[in-house]
Amino acid sequence: MPHHLTRLLTHALPAALIALATAWPNPAHSAPNSNTPNVIIVITDDQGYGDLGFTGNTAIQTPAIDQLRTQSTLLNNFHVDPTCAPTRAALMTGRYSGRAGVWHTIQGRNMLRPREVTMADVFRENGYATGLFGKWHLGDAYPYRPEDRGFEHAVYHQAGGIGQAPDYWGNDYFDDTYLVNGTPQRFTGYCTDIWFDQSQKFITAHRDQPFFAYISTNAPHGPFYCPTDYTDPYEGRPGISTPEFYGMVTNIDDNMKKLVDLLDQQGLADNTILIFMTDNGTGGGLVRGPEGLVPGRGYDGNMRGKKGSQYDGGHRVPFIIRWPDGRIEPGQSVENLTAHIDILPTLIDLCGLSTSKDVAYDGTSLRGLLYRDDTSDQPWPDRTLVVENQRVVDPIKWRKNAVMTDTWRLIDGQELYDLTRDPKQTTDIAADHPQVVERLRSAYEAFWADVSSEHAITSHIAIGSDRAPSVTLSSHDWLSDMAPPWNQTHVVNGARTMQSKWALNVEQAGRYAISLRRWPVETDQGINDGTYGKAFSFTHARLRIGDVDQTVAIPEGAKEITFEADLQAGITDFAPLFISPDLQTTPYYAYITHKPTPGWQTPAGMGVTVYDPDYGQDAPQKK
Repeated sequence: MPHHLTRLLTHALPAALIALATAWPNPAHSAPNSNTPNVIIVITDDQGYGDLGFTGNTAIQTPAIDQLRTQSTLLNNFHVDPTCAPTRAALMTGRYSGRAGVWHTIQGRNMLRPREVTMADVFRENGYATGLFGKWHLGDAYPYRPEDRGFEHAVYHQAGGIGQAPDYWGNDYFDDTYLVNGTPQRFTGYCTDIWFDQSQKFITAHRDQPFFAYISTNAPHGPFYCPTDYTDPYEGRPGISTPEFYGMVTNIDDNMKKLVDLLDQQGLADNTILIFMTDNGTGGGLVRGPEGLVPGRGYDGNMRGKKGSQYDGGHRVPFIIRWPDGRIEPGQSVENLTAHIDILPTLIDLCGLSTSKDVAYDGTSLRGLLYRDDTSDQPWPDRTLVVENQRVVDPIKWRKNAVMTDTWRLIDGQELYDLTRDPKQTTDIAADHPQVVERLRSAYEAFWADVSSEHAITSHIAIGSDRAPSVTLSSHDWLSDMAPPWNQTHVVNGARTMQSKWALNVEQAGRYAISLRRWPVETDQGINDGTYGKAFSFTHARLRIGDVDQTVAIPEGAKEITFEADLQAGITDFAPLFISPDLQTTPYYAYITHKPTPGWQTPAGMGVTVYDPDYGQDAPQKK
């Protein structure tokens, strides 16, 4: 039977939004300019605070972003989560990522709960055209896909990075296949160039109406691939961590220049809120050796740590915002503590947006910081915020967290640092300030009691929806205690084999066709075939879902084993197996199609595109 590339994930346990008093009230008045502004957010992946020229890196070339900073206000004490999917969840919702159900990047914990109202939802409700270009990483199937979460136009890769298990097979940053509103489409060119090119087409098409463009690059996330025109200038130069990483950043900078030039040419620059930010600390800007970070290889921004760290180097990132018509002050620097959860409330305030749903934001509007000459008689408060790096299936109290104020950082509930005197967090002074430690520990206890109250909720993958009758599952979303095979390299190597499961919600009772595969459909390879990587010798396939438990033999050369099963509506585990004499493991890929009526056929246009990517061969322009 035919299978489909359309993916379908849903959350099976809807819940009421949680009431939470915000740290500071959101002002109700509108922005200074009466014209509705456009909004563009550019967010890069794994680019740290020190990976820009204007923050002090003397080796990297980012002239366009450096110039944009002179035209913008810099939030210079701005924090996100230490990894990418949690940051995006908090940015999109204005709520702590743990509250939104996204505290990891894999294992089913990167899917943004359907109850959450996204930034795109808000803009679209207010008459904006909404577009996403690049990385989403908050769910690959209905109702988690960007086109289900407020984006009317979305061009994106799947999962957390190009080449991960759910992504189209063989994508390698050059001439790849991406999804356009859920449909695979082949593009020519380098990934970052494509995201910006597509966004500029969207901006031009909607220049006569308000638009929200979310440009979310996968660069400079590894693997470090980019055109050699960008890496060659960095080869052999001192003070550079990785030429490819630096080249990827400079390519982003060139695309930023094209974007800024387009806004000027289209007459959109003055009334467009343009934001540039990154999603966590550096991933490739510093070199780690056996004894820690290698001195002189990259620039740390005078901070401790990198991506994943609970120290500031893991979560303090650059954030610049420009809006000439809104009179946001060029060259201003805001040193107060701010965070990703503040951006949606801020944009609602600045753009004068209304919302039909009563959402309790964890963040607050930053208008009082952006416009210091406001006549408001309410002083900016001394805030206490929390960031954490869980990266486990079930969050653990006190795991890799920072409790932050303008002055203090409490790390993991034990170490205390005064950031005004010790920005690199070298000297733990917890013993000298027990009252500060106790106060910040109490703040974390309150945070944990609140945000953790629904950690037990699982975002289930839905099958049987009328809006998406077929679903593709990959090992990226196995719900297991051990890290699953989340990358295509793991699949190639036959790595991380284990017995695991997917958590499903059967939306409609009925008959389902369920196919199990070792390779995704677009490879058109057999279950035991070793053309692209490790060969197996599986002899049987076992279906375990709900009360169905069936085992069949695998014919020689079979590319998939397809079962048909009658399923009851509701929550269930899906734990199929491939079986050999010495191994029983969950298949890397599974395809489930609801068959609502006898003789039901696949809708036109939903068939499989077979693609031979010549996997493993580097493109000639790739480093």
